Amino acid sequence: MSTLFIADLHLCAQEPAITAGFLRFLQREAVHADALYILGDLFEAWIGDDDPEPLHAEIAAALNALRSAGTPCYFIHGNRDFLLGERFAQASGMILLPEQQVVDLYGRRVLIMHGDTLCTDDQAYQEFRRKVHNTWIQKLFLALPLRWRLKIAAQMRARSQQSNQHKSAAIMDVNPQAVEQALLRNNVHWLIHGHTHRPAIHSLALSTGNAQRAVLGAWHEEGSMIKVTPDAVELIQFPF
Repeated sequence: MSTLFIADLHLCAQEPAITAGFLRFLQREAVHADALYILGDLFEAWIGDDDPEPLHAEIAAALNALRSAGTPCYFIHGNRDFLLGERFAQASGMILLPEQQVVDLYGRRVLIMHGDTLCTDDQAYQEFRRKVHNTWIQKLFLALPLRWRLKIAAQMRARSQQSNQHKSAAIMDVNPQAVEQALLRNNVHWLIHGHTHRPAIHSLALSTGNAQRAVLGAWHEEGSMIKVTPDAVELIQFPF
């Protein structure tokens, strides 16, 4: 019995090794799990479900095969693929979840999320996030011709990379108070998230008792997953 969590794969046509590693992970690991949770940034960018990029169809088919084999897959949007919609979810068989969700894992209540909402010290990013998550702005963007959306996405990514070069490492990590508030608000003692690309399991002391924060790593040089069983929560790094 196990439930698997992954995040921050940033799949794109330019990184075929990561895609191949993910497909092997689905066939060799995820197929034996009770469930797979993808906590955002499965893709490097997402400009709409109508994007004809062949990689998207390949991933949808692989995820649908996983579901057909008996492993359900749940998805929480990340900051790169927050526009991923119902059309792709249906094609892939994924179940879309809200940005925060409490799940019961073998008697252990766990809060799961992408993690970017916890980085409250990065006020510029949080302001940007509020804008792009505006429903009307998203509708306007998705109504644009595909070539315009591709150009806008490339420009936004370039600006983001330039901006991050001038930010301290601390400001792009989670805020401890935001983490504590999220745990207390949801009455849980376990949190699993991605986004920061800093894989670790942290112990915390709350007013309600000891808590743990498990952080997934990004799939750059190797794969990263969190495996939850009735007996343990493990952070596992593995080769593609």
